[in-house]
Amino acid sequence: MSKQYKIYLDACCFNRLFDDQTQSRIYLEAQAVMTILSQCQTEAWKLINSSALIAELNQIPDLERLQNVKKILLIAKIKVINSAFIEDRATQLQTLGFSSYDATHIASAERSQADVFLTTDDRLFKKAQKNSQLINVKINNPVQWLAEVIQSEESNDENPK
Repeated sequence: MSKQYKIYLDACCFNRLFDDQTQSRIYLEAQAVMTILSQCQTEAWKLINSSALIAELNQIPDLERLQNVKKILLIAKIKVINSAFIEDRATQLQTLGFSSYDATHIASAERSQADVFLTTDDRLFKKAQKNSQLINVKINNPVQWLAEVIQSEESNDENPK
């Protein structure tokens, strides 16, 4: 039985599904996000939603895209509501150079005790790697993370306990 991951996807991941799929990287990231979402839909894994995510997604000017993203978010089983804890933590993260949205997403992921925070934003990912000792959630790209999960589950299958 595979681990039941609690997963926080940032707004970039949801938007990736509607980006131009002719570029290899975008296509791979969208496929990884869809695979992750399908695991969440079957409830093998848990998707996390947050006030921060809703606030950022509400900035999407394309209403059809916005509605589609909000439909996808309905499969989330965990909802993180903004709190003093999240605001204080986001302020600390901003001192490391994260934008207010990114800082609030990371704080929300930490608060929900997510197993992983996934992003397709390279700047956010690089900043998170540089400050990994100060961040209490694993941050990764959906393609890399999914590849690691599949690899570790396959090696577990080969070595039954």
